Amino acid sequence: MKIKKILFLCTGNSCRSQMADGLANEHLPNFQIKSAGTKPTPVHPIAIKVMEEIKIDISNNKSKIYSNEDINNADLIITLCGGAMETCIVDNRMNNKHIHWSIDDPALAEGNNDKLLNVFRETRDIIKQKIMILKKEHE
Repeated sequence: MKIKKILFLCTGNSCRSQMADGLANEHLPNFQIKSAGTKPTPVHPIAIKVMEEIKIDISNNKSKIYSNEDINNADLIITLCGGAMETCIVDNRMNNKHIHWSIDDPALAEGNNDKLLNVFRETRDIIKQKIMILKKEHE
């Protein structure tokens, strides 16, 4: 299957899917990238900060709720959390065009600022690795 449009889905569309959106736009220039959530919350400031560290600006991104149109138009849907997968996977239109990346939510981490920055960096780096694999598979 030729993939042209990728939809990253998460619950809040505030951290993981926003980082995936930024990284995919950077590393998959021949794809249309969209991210959305099942219960959107504002983009997390630490997600913005750790993306700035690698020169990717997601500061103007807005959290969005996914729509049936998003599901129908996507060639590939990548869920980044169990909540989004459970909410959306019941939709039979996702058959054969869904993959799941089980990645812990960095927004749930606790600790001082340095600890939180490191958790968000680790999440960003995991997502980047997965996107680079995706790139290799679909070049």
